[in-house]
Amino acid sequence: MTPQAALVELLERVSASQGAAVRINDDELSQWPCAAVAVMKTQQLLTRARPATSAICPGCERDCVMPVHVIPPEGKRSARAFVSCDKRDDVDRVSVDLRRLEQWQTTCELIAAVLAKLLGFSQPSVQVADGRQWHIGTFKGKKHHSPVNLLARDSLILALAGHIVPLVDVLTIEKNSIVLDKATLIRLVDNPSGKSETETSEVRRERIRARVREEKAKGTKPFLRVVAEEEGISPSRIKQLVKDDIPSKNDTLRNSPWADLAVNTKQTSSKKNKHKY
Repeated sequence: MTPQAALVELLERVSASQGAAVRINDDELSQWPCAAVAVMKTQQLLTRARPATSAICPGCERDCVMPVHVIPPEGKRSARAFVSCDKRDDVDRVSVDLRRLEQWQTTCELIAAVLAKLLGFSQPSVQVADGRQWHIGTFKGKKHHSPVNLLARDSLILALAGHIVPLVDVLTIEKNSIVLDKATLIRLVDNPSGKSETETSEVRRERIRARVREEKAKGTKPFLRVVAEEEGISPSRIKQLVKDDIPSKNDTLRNSPWADLAVNTKQTSSKKNKHKY
């Protein structure tokens, strides 16, 4: 197996799981090229997951998958793991190497985060739509720019400028590094397709609203400008798209506990009563 074949297998497993987390134990990773595993871990395409709670029992040739019991460390004695066999009379407790319980995982969120870094985006990816679409960011070509989305369908694909491209066609492992074919993406962005759009207007509006709320929650003062720069549009346009989320001054006043006082103040005449002599 080549490093690229290992990467393709990993991406295919994620697409087969419909975007759910994929876990791989150390035994299986040991059969993959060391260089591929190392770069996947270094670039956080693979992250450590919780230890497995079951394993193949090494007590005999049956290779039964059994629950594993872990005894925590006691004093100078380190942690231990074992399987209690109930399949044979001549086998009872079978020791299990703790290293066999170690697991690594990848998810669409992790893949989207890796893509964002490779494209030079500082902001994390945002999950939108039906839970199987991740907005990576707005990618700028030489002439145009377009949102880039990761879609979990029958396979993992990138959608941009009306085009769709299988992720395995543009993501590779080269010289101990994960590389994204930016030249292909630039060509697609600069030659947009009119056949379809990468995201509907409603999905785009909701995604932008989510980003604005995120920046406001972080305390970013120029939150409109930050999101506008990401999208390649003006802050005033961002304000139009999220106007329902930003209360106007009148709304703020109406919701104020002093609203009635303010209204009464306006209605009170400032003219002094004239006395007739």
